[in-house]
Amino acid sequence: MLTLAAAVAWLPGVAALLALRRPGPVAAGEGAWIAGAGFLLGAFGLTLWMRVLSRFGVPFGGTVIALPLVIVSLVALAYAWRRDRFDARAWPARLLQSFQARDLAKWERILWFSLIAWLALRFALLAAEVASRPLYPWDAWTQWATKARVWYELRHIAPFARVAEWYAAGGSVYFDASPEYPATMPLLQVFTCIMLGRWDDVLMNAPWWQMAVALAFAVYGGLRLLGATATAAIISTFLAASLPLANVHVALAGYADLPLAACYAAAAIALMRWSRERGPRNAAVAVVLAIACTQIKNPGWFWAATLVPAAVVVLLPRHGLRVSMIAFAAVAFAIAAVARMKLSFFNYRLDLDFDPPWRDLFQSYFLLGNWNLLWFGVVVAAALAYKDLFSRSLVPMTMAVIGGLLFLFFVFAFTNASAFIADQTTVNRATLHLAPLMVCYMTLAYEAFARRFSSRESPTHAPA
Repeated sequence: MLTLAAAVAWLPGVAALLALRRPGPVAAGEGAWIAGAGFLLGAFGLTLWMRVLSRFGVPFGGTVIALPLVIVSLVALAYAWRRDRFDARAWPARLLQSFQARDLAKWERILWFSLIAWLALRFALLAAEVASRPLYPWDAWTQWATKARVWYELRHIAPFARVAEWYAAGGSVYFDASPEYPATMPLLQVFTCIMLGRWDDVLMNAPWWQMAVALAFAVYGGLRLLGATATAAIISTFLAASLPLANVHVALAGYADLPLAACYAAAAIALMRWSRERGPRNAAVAVVLAIACTQIKNPGWFWAATLVPAAVVVLLPRHGLRVSMIAFAAVAFAIAAVARMKLSFFNYRLDLDFDPPWRDLFQSYFLLGNWNLLWFGVVVAAALAYKDLFSRSLVPMTMAVIGGLLFLFFVFAFTNASAFIADQTTVNRATLHLAPLMVCYMTLAYEAFARRFSSRESPTHAPA
């Protein structure tokens, strides 16, 4: 039943991507991208369908949720199959070939398959953790699974409110620590339990493992489609899948940070594909994944906004960079003006009391074990590729990264979130949203440097 639940969540997104793809041969990495981004899109679409059912008073059930999605997916698959005119026997083989890298040297193939084996073992161990560990405490107990438990028992979405509203409502609403949080992740837990036929606070967390696997596929496939070599793409996938804090969020499932990170990274990759291929297909995928960010966790609204400068650069190739820089300055000025009003956004108090905790941030990023050597690698790659960061091929992701880093700096420097950094929890959970994208950006920056360096070297002065 868990496999069936995962298939119902995966099938609509895969069918949509296959229906949207350009007719023609399967490009290198396209199969992995469809598998990874397809799950992210399908899982989000599943929760949207559950909201529609609840809105029209249809009780949740396995058949009423799954059957319409499967039917629509099969229609989309049939359309893609007929449009592309693939040989029924050759089509699966072509998708499988898009995962592989047959043009690698012997040592690269050994490395490629070794990392594939490591990833398979790592995800098997994480699956054992998810399948055997009860729901972990704190936010997973008080903010997310509370909604899932109520909605599973009621078979529809019921409103949650804070203490004053709950008390005044006389029992017509429910209460938890964050009633304003979106419904996406609790609905995935509800659907898993419905397919299991019982409330199970262990196995209902399977979507977190599925999100991690989908992120790995999306990173590999997305980087291959953006021109990275198979070796660079598999190393980046290894780096993204081995981030210690990301693994913690799989093993101790129940928080929304990892799903937000997966959708945000996939949205940025889709935006990069749009910048290179144009057409509405990749733009639509990027927009839907950005909307998914806003419906996973409240900070997702701000993370989705960091993609706007990247979109502006794509839409206005001649003046987009200047427009985005002016927009950054205007936003900074507006924040400085609004901060004087002592406003609060999503329980974070805005203040002009500039006092960033530099020491704690440095320890978190460069000394502790949450990120391995990610931030060292980012600094080195940016230093090597500084001439290429604002090139036409890389500037959209550069703008997204600048927006993400500025957002983190703003939160830690100008809000009361700085008080939570000393315990190394809030800072790392917020940074996790950006980390997978930083892995992709580091890879693309290094690849740009390598291409420029190799084009300049002469045969008589080859590097060692």
